[in-house]
Amino acid sequence: MKGLILKDLLLIKGNARYILIFLVIFGLIALEGNDVLYFIPAFISMMMFMTTFSYDEYNKWDAYAITLPIKKENIVLSKYVGSTILLGIALILTFIISLVVGLVTEQLDMQKNITLLLGCGGAVLLVEAIMYPLLIKFGVEKGRIWVFLGIFLSSFIIGFIFQKVSLTIPENVMTFLSQYLPWLLAAALLLILIISYTISKKLYLKKEF
Repeated sequence: MKGLILKDLLLIKGNARYILIFLVIFGLIALEGNDVLYFIPAFISMMMFMTTFSYDEYNKWDAYAITLPIKKENIVLSKYVGSTILLGIALILTFIISLVVGLVTEQLDMQKNITLLLGCGGAVLLVEAIMYPLLIKFGVEKGRIWVFLGIFLSSFIIGFIFQKVSLTIPENVMTFLSQYLPWLLAAALLLILIISYTISKKLYLKKEF
């Protein structure tokens, strides 16, 4: 599986400079205190890794890959692992830049930086968990459409529920959530990723190339 991961990372190697360019831009603008820019490199890494699906589809890579002495599920797993590695690199570089910015501006807040980066990383992993089964099922072009439709509809439904439904959360529940919410979110994200990989694997094994 190492070869599969390396293949995807080498495919986007030529575009890696864009992450560095955006990191420099992010660092300069972050000097003004714009926290939104913490999210940009991670989302760029996600969009860059999506191009590996386009390359594979265009070059009919999967038709060739299934003839190799490798398990089909490893082909799917390599996508999840490779995108996570690229995301990790983007987050580490962003963290380094945030430290430099914090030292220059004398406003270094380690807890805030780590919280923002972990939240961003979790959001990207969640989007990838939703996106990958759709890309495998429908292909890159149709898959992207379904992803954006799904995100739009989910946001609309959640917003409608919060506007129309009045929820009263007991104080003991709020106390519990304030203590364990990060761990609960991490566990939920891990479960979603496992479910996503399981679905993607089944779709890939049934797919004809």
